[in-house]
Amino acid sequence: MSKSTIIVVGAGVFGVTAAITLQKRGHAVSLFDPGPLPHPLAASTDISKAVRMDYGPDEDYMAWMEAALDGWRRWNQDWPEPLFHEDGVTYLTRSPMAPGGFEHESYQLLLKRRHKPERLGSAEIRRRFPAWSTGGYVDGYYNPEGGYAESGKVVARLIEIAQGAGVTLMAGQKFARLAMRETGARVQGIVNAEGQVFQADWVVAAAGSWTPHALPFMAEHLRSVGQPVFHLKPADPAPYQAKVFPTFGADISNTGYYGFPANREGIVKIANHGVGRQMHPESPERAVTAEQEAHLRAFLRGTFPALSDAPIVYTRVCLYCDTWDEHLWIARDPEREGLVVATGDSGHGFKFAPALGDVIADAVEGADNPLLRKFRWRPEVKPARGEEAARYHG
Repeated sequence: MSKSTIIVVGAGVFGVTAAITLQKRGHAVSLFDPGPLPHPLAASTDISKAVRMDYGPDEDYMAWMEAALDGWRRWNQDWPEPLFHEDGVTYLTRSPMAPGGFEHESYQLLLKRRHKPERLGSAEIRRRFPAWSTGGYVDGYYNPEGGYAESGKVVARLIEIAQGAGVTLMAGQKFARLAMRETGARVQGIVNAEGQVFQADWVVAAAGSWTPHALPFMAEHLRSVGQPVFHLKPADPAPYQAKVFPTFGADISNTGYYGFPANREGIVKIANHGVGRQMHPESPERAVTAEQEAHLRAFLRGTFPALSDAPIVYTRVCLYCDTWDEHLWIARDPEREGLVVATGDSGHGFKFAPALGDVIADAVEGADNPLLRKFRWRPEVKPARGEEAARYHG
């Protein structure tokens, strides 16, 4: 592919990693975002995101995460401060792991690919993780590879790197629509909210949960779905330090709950990876409900009893950009030449950040990348439910 002018719409983790990679490959890249940056409503903004290899029987994702983990470790070495904390990840279950279950299949695939997860029974869970309910969880494993990233800080750092690499940052520019040629279905750039046209050879739409609203023709393929996030402040943060309270999934296929160790301020973040509520990213209903808080408290009583009355100091609704099958959507638009849509994180895209830009850049350049077959343009995929049990839409 010849060197091109490229507009990337959206400076979240998809957009900024794409911009960096494309610029380094010799293209002239402009990164558009309404700001502020990192955008406070973007999915990638928060204190933490899980970085985990565990993907049930899906070897494509585990292999991709092996590359991404190497990238996280390199970033830690290169950056002024480490923003990835490799304290491990644990997945525990309320009943014995069984074939077909997320935890069992993840554990077996980790072994197959020569990783070293540690199987945990109920006695070992009680000994190593005392904050967990006694007897409530009886099986699972600890994977020392993985942990969490300080997501908001990561995006801010990547924006600095993009600018340092020569990307033109167009902050304060709100996308209104694609600019199309008068004849044919060729994209020639974008139009901002003031009607100003910015021309480019290619447009990469990486607007996250805004995508199905900004590009109405994507609404049948993508949905913006809100999930509740809670920040709790225990009186004593010691039982929630990473060594005894690593990043976790708590029988996640059934409960949807996952969380993180206490951060520097003693905040424990717990969120739900479930069906969620469809809404616009800027909806006035974008707030955690009383029902969701009550559901959290019930979960805490059965899982982390000492946290069940801890004050909630902050809540937010994290908006996923869902695809029907919960796989990412990174593909050229077959009907609009010059447009690549890169989104569809479905709540699990951030962890791939160090390896994400290459896949998006390959889609722009038309390069052969096996993952692009998984993330292809696929309007035919409309199952009744996604692949993760906790996120069934049927």
